[in-house]
Amino acid sequence: MIEFAHVSVTYAGADRPVLHDVDLHIPEGELCLVIGHTGSGKSTLLRAINGLVPHFTGGRLHGRVTVDGRDTRTHRPRDLADVVGVVGQDPLAGFVTDTVEDELAYGMESLGLSHDVMRKRVEETLDLLGIAELRTRALASLSGGQQQRVAIGSVLTTHPRVLVLDEPTSALDPQAAEEVLATLTRLVHDLGLTVVLAEHRLERVVQYADRILYLPGDGQAVLMGEPRDVMTQVPIVPPVVELGRLAGWSPLPLSVRDARRQATGLRERLTHRSPAPVDGAADGQVLANLRDVVVSFRGGTHALRGVDLDLRAGEVTALMGRNGAGKSTLLGALVALVRPTSGRVRVGDVSPYDVRPRELVRLAGLVPQEPADLLYAESVAAECTTADGDAGAAPGTCAALFARLAPGVPPEQHPRDLSEGQRLTLALAIVLTARPRLILLDEPTRGLDYAAKRRLVDTLTLLRAEGHGIVLATHDVELVAEVADRVVVLGDGELVADGSTADVIVASPAFAPQVAKVLAPLKWLTVADVAAALEPAS
Repeated sequence: MIEFAHVSVTYAGADRPVLHDVDLHIPEGELCLVIGHTGSGKSTLLRAINGLVPHFTGGRLHGRVTVDGRDTRTHRPRDLADVVGVVGQDPLAGFVTDTVEDELAYGMESLGLSHDVMRKRVEETLDLLGIAELRTRALASLSGGQQQRVAIGSVLTTHPRVLVLDEPTSALDPQAAEEVLATLTRLVHDLGLTVVLAEHRLERVVQYADRILYLPGDGQAVLMGEPRDVMTQVPIVPPVVELGRLAGWSPLPLSVRDARRQATGLRERLTHRSPAPVDGAADGQVLANLRDVVVSFRGGTHALRGVDLDLRAGEVTALMGRNGAGKSTLLGALVALVRPTSGRVRVGDVSPYDVRPRELVRLAGLVPQEPADLLYAESVAAECTTADGDAGAAPGTCAALFARLAPGVPPEQHPRDLSEGQRLTLALAIVLTARPRLILLDEPTRGLDYAAKRRLVDTLTLLRAEGHGIVLATHDVELVAEVADRVVVLGDGELVADGSTADVIVASPAFAPQVAKVLAPLKWLTVADVAAALEPAS
């Protein structure tokens, strides 16, 4: 179905190709998972499948890419639209209509399908993705996860033979991600659809893959094979595989079910041990609080319902809940982006609505879901210089933060040319330059590979030790397990759980990390905790 023959791609101004001499074959009716570090060429490979590279992106492509017998050198993206459907990292950027139903129908209208066919396929897709209740909603009013599902649906309605997805579950809560992946698997198994997807959250998708393609970057040869074979050879693995390596299990588990079948002995070894306590620096000072906060939007929709919450220094609080539960709204209320209908919000000793923005950024800083909202300059260096000036920081402060979080990015590079993860990291560096006491992050690991996530965890751990309060609105249960002291769960705008990380997420089938599921009922959260417990006493 998909053939790459000696494919190399070099962008204008680059000193080396982002893809080098790639040879691969993806058969019809398989789900191929593309993995690799940020910047290894995953998005370039995906875009080459329908000719976006090089016809849209520019650069030079050597070799040949063929899809269903069509050569992308002579077939532009529009000539492949009936064969290849593409869902990018940023669903909102790809929308061309205003409402969900119109967006689902748009691709079919472009192909000239009849009204009856369009109507039937729209209904089928609404049900497949569980978004029937959204059919009349404005796309701009949807949460990030809801937008992602609509973007996938808008491609599925055209019935392509190949579906290409870039980070399809990055903005989805665990349950929604499982539903989308189950839908993709059903399309592969039942309809023979070929699915190629890039994903950093391997814990969600490895078990569904028929084959894995690993891009090491730096001009090295790609590795492609059966998932279990590839997982034994690559440095990028999900926690369940990492746990299997630690315990010496063979074969390596790819799913929680596989791991639990081999975990009896490990659970026995850990029964009378407990994870080391987190060395926090909480001083108990309340940095912000909400009292009986209600936020209502036009049409009577309640985003928050009577929320009471204290956020303290030296504490990492994870804000969790399904898509649309009110997480982003709560963060917005703390930085005056959303005004409560009733109730009270305080950051420090003041209302955020009564403080000038230049002063508020020193009290509370928000890294939004869409980092491009904070990026306006023509280069990374210019963004950092502006951030230093706005924050009154020493020259080079922002650049140093960014280099630590995302090493190797040229300062002259334009922010729009960065990967999703790099843009988010630049936005985080800009916010941190002002050194706010309260740091708010909305989906901070979207687009981050495991190495970048590790650097983020190290940064957050350091900030906590320095006395900052940190709030993460996230669906990344593995991040929560690693760094959060406390978990707050929202449901339909109401606070439904608030407690220590172990107490809240271990008891939750939806929000428990892989290690907790494997070792339940024991309260172990990360592979690092298990490894430390198994080390012989010195």
